[in-house]
Amino acid sequence: MENLLESARELDRQDDLREFRDAFWIPQQSAGGDQAYFCGHSLGLQPRTAESALETEMGRWRKLAVSGHFRGEPCWIDYGDDLAAMLAGLVGAEPGEVTVMNTLTVNLHLLMVSFYRPAGHRRKILIERGAFPSDRYAVESQIRFHGLDPAQCLVELEPGSGGRLHEEADIEAWLKAHGEEVALVLWPGVQYASGQAFDLRRIAVAGHAAGARVGFDLAHAAGNLPLQLHDSGCDFAAWCTYKYLNGGPGAVAASFVHARHAGDTSLPRFEGWWGNERSGRFRMDPHFTPAAGAEAWQLSNPPILAMAPLRASLALFREAGMERLRAKSLGMTQWLAGAIESRLGDVLEVLTPADPGRRGCQLSLRVRAGHERGRELYRWLGEHGVVSDWREPDILRVAPVPLYNRFEDCHEFLRQVGDWAAQAK
Repeated sequence: MENLLESARELDRQDDLREFRDAFWIPQQSAGGDQAYFCGHSLGLQPRTAESALETEMGRWRKLAVSGHFRGEPCWIDYGDDLAAMLAGLVGAEPGEVTVMNTLTVNLHLLMVSFYRPAGHRRKILIERGAFPSDRYAVESQIRFHGLDPAQCLVELEPGSGGRLHEEADIEAWLKAHGEEVALVLWPGVQYASGQAFDLRRIAVAGHAAGARVGFDLAHAAGNLPLQLHDSGCDFAAWCTYKYLNGGPGAVAASFVHARHAGDTSLPRFEGWWGNERSGRFRMDPHFTPAAGAEAWQLSNPPILAMAPLRASLALFREAGMERLRAKSLGMTQWLAGAIESRLGDVLEVLTPADPGRRGCQLSLRVRAGHERGRELYRWLGEHGVVSDWREPDILRVAPVPLYNRFEDCHEFLRQVGDWAAQAK
């Protein structure tokens, strides 16, 4: 592993994003030293400026009380605007197509109220087999809410050829054959278990050609991949901000509604006062007039204390730039996957697509010795300062995040896997 260590250190020296690591708090090992943290796909690290951003708002609350809604820069009633604008730039959306509100599953429900409208034979929702459980729960309950049977109306598309990966061609073929029955396609930007990234435009085109609405869950894509949501043509999307976007545990989420729906007053939606057009929010008019764009799906005033840490993180994304982050991410995953296959191929199998363009920064791995040995490796890594996660039945997930991970962290993962394999013989 010695030559790999030198390779990793040289790549870190060449990294023009290396200083961003210092903008985050790196968890420490009990014996001292930085952990090798590969769990940004589950919870991103805390930006060092997040605490001061939160303290600023606590101070305004202390000093201004209710006047903080209208005083300060930004004042609280406008606090979400900058966040929405920064997120729109990050996901390739137009102004007005993104809003910051609620949490991910709540937003999926609110959006499905508008975009899942079963009628006649068109009643089904298409998702992938093995979808994130919360998405499946939401879809099932939406179907039942309409008085329908999930056993008949929920379609879970199997991966092709009995494998773990879903090909866009299989989605297109299924929709071509059965699309007249589909009311909604709800698909991930990145599949949470396999780490596979999808061509969102291709899926949106296929869904619309079949006459269905198309929405995306971008929990594992936002802040991970360059996205072009507006150009994809999807109807809606939603994502959390506590993973790659480092908004903090349970952080406020975001939603996208395509501009072509902005003036469609026929869309049903659940309504609340913050979805009202701005000039009327404080008039207390009993008549609801929807705001322009995605804001119309808002219900309540913004949770300022939950938004402040996200503001700190998004400032770092704006400074780093998604193109540079993506280039580093591709380099790290390619280096790590290559080293696994060349040095540890008898121990680990890389499940994430080999094509770097079809994955984000997460690598999903299977321990060849089997499920129980896989859990042993997961525990070993945690005990030796390498933070990953385990997903049943047999997936070890590691995500080298370009904002704060180093190639040397990747080397430490390799070293610990090698040490575990050696002692396990």
